[in-house]
Amino acid sequence: MSITESTNLDSVKSFLTQNGFINNRNNDYYNPELGIILEDLHDENVLTRNGVLYFIDTVFYLTDTFWKYD
Repeated sequence: MSITESTNLDSVKSFLTQNGFINNRNNDYYNPELGIILEDLHDENVLTRNGVLYFIDTVFYLTDTFWKYD
């Protein structure tokens, strides 16, 4: 896959915020409802092709909240 443009980190932040993630430091995000932590989302780990973000080499963690059923 070839990228078509540089990744705008504000676009990454906007996308994740709209999906319930909180930017807790630099390029790290947390979704308290889902119990998912995403880290290392800098511009070399999120590629953009035709306006679509592709998350590669993302470090993720699952918290205890992830495993609880409601």
